[in-house]
Amino acid sequence: MQKLLSKRLLVATVVASVYGAAIPAALVSSDASAQQKASEKQTRKVPTLRSKVYDQLSRAQTAADEGNVGEAIDILDVVKSKTSSMNSYEQAMMYNFYGFIYYNDEQYDKALDAFASVVEQQPIPRKFEMSTLFSLAQLHLMQGNYENVVKYLERWETLNNGEIPPKNKVLKAQALYQNKQYEGAAGYIDQAVAEHEAQGMIPDEGWLVLQRAVYYELKRPEKVKDILVKMVKLYNEPKYWIQLAGMYGELGEERKQLAIMETAYQQGYVQSAADIFNLAQLYYYHRAPFKGAKLMEQALADGTLEKNLRNWRFLGQTWQLAKENDKAIPALTEAAALSEDGELDSQLAQIYLNTEKWDKAIAAAERALEKGQLRNEGTPHLVKGMALYNTGQYARALDQLAEAEKHPKSRGIAQQWKKFVEAEKSSQERREIELSS
Repeated sequence: MQKLLSKRLLVATVVASVYGAAIPAALVSSDASAQQKASEKQTRKVPTLRSKVYDQLSRAQTAADEGNVGEAIDILDVVKSKTSSMNSYEQAMMYNFYGFIYYNDEQYDKALDAFASVVEQQPIPRKFEMSTLFSLAQLHLMQGNYENVVKYLERWETLNNGEIPPKNKVLKAQALYQNKQYEGAAGYIDQAVAEHEAQGMIPDEGWLVLQRAVYYELKRPEKVKDILVKMVKLYNEPKYWIQLAGMYGELGEERKQLAIMETAYQQGYVQSAADIFNLAQLYYYHRAPFKGAKLMEQALADGTLEKNLRNWRFLGQTWQLAKENDKAIPALTEAAALSEDGELDSQLAQIYLNTEKWDKAIAAAERALEKGQLRNEGTPHLVKGMALYNTGQYARALDQLAEAEKHPKSRGIAQQWKKFVEAEKSSQERREIELSS
């Protein structure tokens, strides 16, 4: 996980919280930051941080900055050996430096122990304690110790004189969310967002991401949709448009789902293979197959969509729905070549039959029967029989219609065609006899 704060910012944060600003060691004395200490003495009496102690701590920090972590820890260990002569404030600062050095060396467990020791030293400046408690909450969140996040934030709240800042509530919400306490997380993140908006400020994007995730886990799609509408308006990110479309689909509002996806497509946000296929499906189911087929065709041509069985088959079916059989045939032919069963060849046979391409209908029906695994084996027999009839091959046609008659789903139409072909065959035979006599 990315570090919560940079090394210098971490050090400056705590030093500034104690003194009001980062100050050089030469200025640290019993009189330093008199106004700051006078203010803090209103709530607690804090001992002085002596310059000789701060000088040693500063030496440790310098060594750490130069990459000599071992040397820095050795310096702090020397300071620690003299804790019997140090006051609570000095010991707290010592542990504070241990914490930052361990943190920047990515020894997070040791950093947590050190920062925890800071707030155990009492009395120390209230702002110093508060900033350390907040850092502890952040570090425990990073380490996955979610209960400790809430514990340290609640202790922070006992020291706070004013309103609880939204960022604290967000941190609590994060911890509760990660700990699967979604109702509690919802309360805190809602408060943080509402308070920020009440001040005329735009909520941080990450806050809304968390709020959306919380309500998704609570299975409240209407609320998730509302949050995504806000995110689309505020941030206009492609992923939020796609997610919003998905939520409309989950809510059964398919027309809005299509409208959002189409708007996203027009803005250039529908780019992934999955999103393109989903939009094509929406066009298909909302009776706009031509748009869906053109979208699929372009994506297959430019390589966004893989030329696989699913995509070729769906493109063919979409062209069929658009009543563009001449365009459906190439797609279904590609799909049929990749299919192990005969279903697509059977579909092709029917299309060829409907477009009066008798020989191709016969060939496709034969491929379908050869591959097998058909939902209705009677269909290719029926198609082949009808195509043979149209080429004047009555006897062969009757053989195929007899096969189709064996299957319940095609029996009725096969029997009708069988009677028709038999009548045509008889008529032809009579004409031949008449001509020969």
